[in-house]
Amino acid sequence: MNSGDGGPPYDEIPLNDADRPGSGARAFVDWIVVVAVALTVAFLVRGFVLAHFVVDGSSMDSTLATGDRVFVNKLSYRLHDPRRGDVVVLHQISGRAERDLIKRVIALPGETIEMTDCEVRVDGRLLIEPYLDPEVVSATCGGDFEPVSVPDDHVFVMGDNRSGSQDSRQLGPISEDDLVGRAFVVFWPRSDWRWL
Repeated sequence: MNSGDGGPPYDEIPLNDADRPGSGARAFVDWIVVVAVALTVAFLVRGFVLAHFVVDGSSMDSTLATGDRVFVNKLSYRLHDPRRGDVVVLHQISGRAERDLIKRVIALPGETIEMTDCEVRVDGRLLIEPYLDPEVVSATCGGDFEPVSVPDDHVFVMGDNRSGSQDSRQLGPISEDDLVGRAFVVFWPRSDWRWL
């Protein structure tokens, strides 16, 4: 392109080799930036949004088995209250539970829960629990318990394997502050991938 006087409209400045697309130095710097951004995002997501948990034990049979890996949404209970039926991961509770636990929310703040003859009642109404496997739930169901009132900002949790679970029947109602988050998908083994 020429200007009106026949000369170039601007001075041409040659690129340095390091500035040329695809050059070794520039590609290396671009690669470092991409890796740094990806690692930062991964650490933020893992720290504040998403965690994974490996199931260890039979307390959630047959919903979850030992070795299942689940993703846990750590933001769930910052955005809304726990809901009945949620599968949750609990922090280790000093003096009461020696490791993180995974359980199901059965009763909510302000409700009264009891179990008689393997039937759970919340505020006097029978709780329908389609997630329980009749082959896993034994005749004892872990034993009856008297009515328990769930305090504000607490939930009552139980394992789906009622006779093989350490849960709110032994630990008492769980503070919502002790909830890591809601488990929402089994991602491993791949053959068992499913939503919770």
